[in-house]
Amino acid sequence: MTSRTGFFVLAGLLFFVALVCVLEGVQLIATGKPAGIGIGLCAFVIPGIGIWFLRQTVRFGRTTEQMSRELAAEGGLPVDELERTAGGRIDRASADAVFAKRQAEAEATPGDWRVWFRLAVAYADAGDTPRARKTMHHAIKLRSTP
Repeated sequence: MTSRTGFFVLAGLLFFVALVCVLEGVQLIATGKPAGIGIGLCAFVIPGIGIWFLRQTVRFGRTTEQMSRELAAEGGLPVDELERTAGGRIDRASADAVFAKRQAEAEATPGDWRVWFRLAVAYADAGDTPRARKTMHHAIKLRSTP
C-alpha cells in the first residue's frame, strides 16, 4: 500500500468515525438530560478537531509538493547527498557535513525559502522528522510572505 493510498483510507476512516460521533452526539442531546447534552456537544467538537488536523496536513503536503515542483523546474531540487553504510544506515560524518553545508546556506541567505527547503530535506534524509517539519514550515512561511 502506498502512502497516498494509506492516507485516503485513513482519511475515509476519520470521516466515518466523525459521522458516527456526530450521530451519537445528536442522540445524546435528544435525551434532554444535562449530562447527555454536555457529552453530545463534546461529540461535535472532537471530530471538528480531527478534520481540522487532517486539513492542515493536506495543506502542508500540497504546499511542499508545489515547492518541490518549483525547485525541480529551477534545477535546485536537492538530492540525497548522505553517504550510507553497506547496510543502508546513514554515515554520521557525512550527515554532519551535509547539515553544516545546508545550515551555512540558510544562515547566508535566511530570507530564501529554497535553502530552508533543502535544509528540511537534509533533516528528513537523516531521519530527524520533527526538525524537518519545523524547517519546512519555516520555508513555507518564507515562500508565502511577499
